Amino acid sequence: MTDSSLPSPNRESLTDDLRWRGIIQDSTDPDELRALLDGGAATYYVGFDPTAPSLHVGHLMQVVTARRLQLAGHRPLLLVGGATGQIGDPKESAERTLNPPEVVSGWVRRIHDQLAPFVSYTGENAARLVNNLDWTGEMSVVEFLRDVGKHFPVNRMLAREVVKARLETGISFTEFSYQLLQANDFFELHRRHGCQLQFGGSDQWGNIAAGVDYVRRRGAGPVQAFTTPLVTRSDGTKFGKTEGGAVWLDPAMTSPYAFYQFWVNVDDKDVDRYLRYFSFRSREEIEALEQATAERPAAREAQRALAEELTTLVHGEDETAQAVAASRALFGRGSLGELAEGTLRAALAEAGLVQLTELPDVAGLLRESGLVTSMKEARRVIAEGGAYVNNDRVTETDAVVGPEALLHGRFLVLRRGKRSFAGVELRK
Repeated sequence: MTDSSLPSPNRESLTDDLRWRGIIQDSTDPDELRALLDGGAATYYVGFDPTAPSLHVGHLMQVVTARRLQLAGHRPLLLVGGATGQIGDPKESAERTLNPPEVVSGWVRRIHDQLAPFVSYTGENAARLVNNLDWTGEMSVVEFLRDVGKHFPVNRMLAREVVKARLETGISFTEFSYQLLQANDFFELHRRHGCQLQFGGSDQWGNIAAGVDYVRRRGAGPVQAFTTPLVTRSDGTKFGKTEGGAVWLDPAMTSPYAFYQFWVNVDDKDVDRYLRYFSFRSREEIEALEQATAERPAAREAQRALAEELTTLVHGEDETAQAVAASRALFGRGSLGELAEGTLRAALAEAGLVQLTELPDVAGLLRESGLVTSMKEARRVIAEGGAYVNNDRVTETDAVVGPEALLHGRFLVLRRGKRSFAGVELRK
């Protein structure tokens, strides 16, 4: 691999490193999998169904693992499901809403572009983007039933937990057949590109194992597979969700600042696990950060290290530098005037941004922003020295700010005490 943007591969056993990080949950034959991972260059694939216009942080485990395997010398096939994305893997709760083909097609293009920066497309183990619509779309119904469906015992398909959960409420043949489509992807990638390995989330183990079996039934192989654990928080809640919804990789859907803050705010109970899953730091560096969390949790060294590494990976160095600068400046440890307008607005939107058509006095600003509940409380906070506008302390209870104080001609940063802040945007 020649891409200088990628770090040097880890020289220890890839299998041992993946297991130390907790990345391998289920797998086919452990000895055969180790021989494949620790041997010469193997071709592997991981799939992403376009069910939204962007990937989110829940996909990062697969994206980062794909990058990790390429760094170890293996060849990636990144599959975006132009076909499977039109069907949808069954959910336990209810039937999926089918998105129009033209919508799915647009999402395929966006996700293709989004995956591109995570791997290298040059060198002997260059990555390749593939779309399963290229082979599925060519098949007739009769071909699909004869060549693919013939190899799937219905009793095994009915034994899947998600299928059993839906039998009472009902499951369409469309979703029931999803497993056949995904299994056929493994066979086609093996036939077309010599693919020997598939991995995915542990919720996909049934589909992945079916693909391994299908390749064998078609007289091909041998092939191997493994799954990664589903990433959750220590309290069992879903990873990658905030009060505003999913944390997306698309900067237009989740700003780089909000993305950075998501990782900075990770709970101490979770950060050690997330470092092992997502960071490309060495074992020694990760263990040092784990020790720092245990000894100095208030410093949040591990969270900041992880936030900077992943924001750089997803959004680049410049956006990361702006996110770090904004995080410091909002709490009075840097210059607000040096922040780009987009970064400042994104940061204030995360904190709470109120839009006004005219500027009241500082006490009124504090009340309008929600930092206080009344004018009386606002004046008391000011008198006690706890009110700041653009990081400058305000001490006069009847103080006003003029238009010259507006950052980028539009924004004010209000702060109460050390950690409570909000934003004002003047709309003209």
